Amino acid sequence: MSAAIGLALTATAFVGAAPALAADTVVLSKGHTDAVDVHYEGGTLKLKVKDDTVSPAVVRDPADVTFQVLPAAETTVPDLPAFSFLGAPGSKIWMLPQVQDANLLWPGWNTGRLNSGVFAGDKVSISLVGVDGPGDVTLFDTNSLGTPSIKFRSDDGLPDHLDVPVHTHAHAGWVFSATGTYTLKFQADATLANGTKVSTGPVDYKFVVGDLQSGGGDLSLGISGMNEGEYQPGDAVTLQAVQSPQGPLTKYQWFSKKPTEDGFTAIEGETGASYSFTATRALNGTQYVVKLYDGEKIAATSTEVWLWVAFPPEGSSTAKTVTATINASEGALVISVDPEDRAVALPAAVLSAAGDRWESSGPLKPVKVTDTRAAQPGWTTSGQVADGFRTDDGKTFAGGYLGWTPSITSQGSRQGVVAGPVSHPYGTVQPHTGLGGSAVLASAPNGKGLGTAELDAALKLSVPTDTAAGTYTGTLTLTAI
Repeated sequence: MSAAIGLALTATAFVGAAPALAADTVVLSKGHTDAVDVHYEGGTLKLKVKDDTVSPAVVRDPADVTFQVLPAAETTVPDLPAFSFLGAPGSKIWMLPQVQDANLLWPGWNTGRLNSGVFAGDKVSISLVGVDGPGDVTLFDTNSLGTPSIKFRSDDGLPDHLDVPVHTHAHAGWVFSATGTYTLKFQADATLANGTKVSTGPVDYKFVVGDLQSGGGDLSLGISGMNEGEYQPGDAVTLQAVQSPQGPLTKYQWFSKKPTEDGFTAIEGETGASYSFTATRALNGTQYVVKLYDGEKIAATSTEVWLWVAFPPEGSSTAKTVTATINASEGALVISVDPEDRAVALPAAVLSAAGDRWESSGPLKPVKVTDTRAAQPGWTTSGQVADGFRTDDGKTFAGGYLGWTPSITSQGSRQGVVAGPVSHPYGTVQPHTGLGGSAVLASAPNGKGLGTAELDAALKLSVPTDTAAGTYTGTLTLTAI
């Protein structure tokens, strides 16, 4: 006999889907950011900053961001003729490299939020139109043979233009010839399919090379990730502590204060940079703050953010577990999930370290398999997203882009349940096809399996960077047989 259940899986907000718009002022000094992030909204071309140094990512106004090139970026010009454009061999430069260095900022440019067919030639022009600072600025990349190609260079005259196709995400080396504060003026221009020209006009980007100026190094702490509007009951909430400027301290404590409480109370066990939980009506109106510690001393405290949770929609219903049962004398095989855990919402996807895929991960949440059959024939539990993922407006991607790493949470001492193998998302480790095909979650061999086992899995979504923006939902069907 077999039993089957369905779980709703939601993958949210990647490739140009609008991350939360942050209004706080920050210093970005480590991690990935699309510094020159091109948007087209309401008939207007805009430049923004997509900040991936926090999770989930947020979109910022360039005026609210200071990009810091840390002292660790100091290096020297190579003694190679091909790099003579950077200055005399051995002279000092400060470079943010094309390939990510975890100890430095990794800025790039991005047109992934732009739709095909909107612009003539499906391209926009990104220009560096001005540099104001103590030295020269050069952006260049290298090919597989190490040959450099200059993208923007201030010491031989500006503006410099770069035609960029839509759906492009790229990185280059950013080189500054001296320490100090710079204002880089970037501009995006395009021609619409109907011939109309659109432009952002010059947009200022502030870069500080070396240590921050006096008075600019005070540590502040903020919280990103909280929606400005209402959450629905059951929505996943992920808050992220944001240091400005980023520093070495990593000890946090999250606090909450419900409307009926007089003060903030520490949330037990929540001492990381992020805090995730599920929105419920009981939490409506709750405030959250986070504190950063230097040893036992409080180094910074955030301002509070508020959680607002809507009433459940009228006429809503709870899901029912579907089970299959054989005659009581012969026992039964049942697979089930807690009704509160039937919906799995993955966090907003972020760029992989290599910058070539959008990825998100999260827990499947507990699945129980109970076998009361005296004959103990064994069983196998598997899962599949056969119909793939789909947005409300019809965009899709295949279920194979979701994979999992199964685990056994608990089982009887003699039950003999074994976790299934890792199923990698399609395109990450060939020839795996993820959960587009049937993948084993766990199994019990013949002569084993009697009792109740609790199963789980770490889900991983990995899709190509040209996947259309949106919130996608699919059904993971779990079967025990």
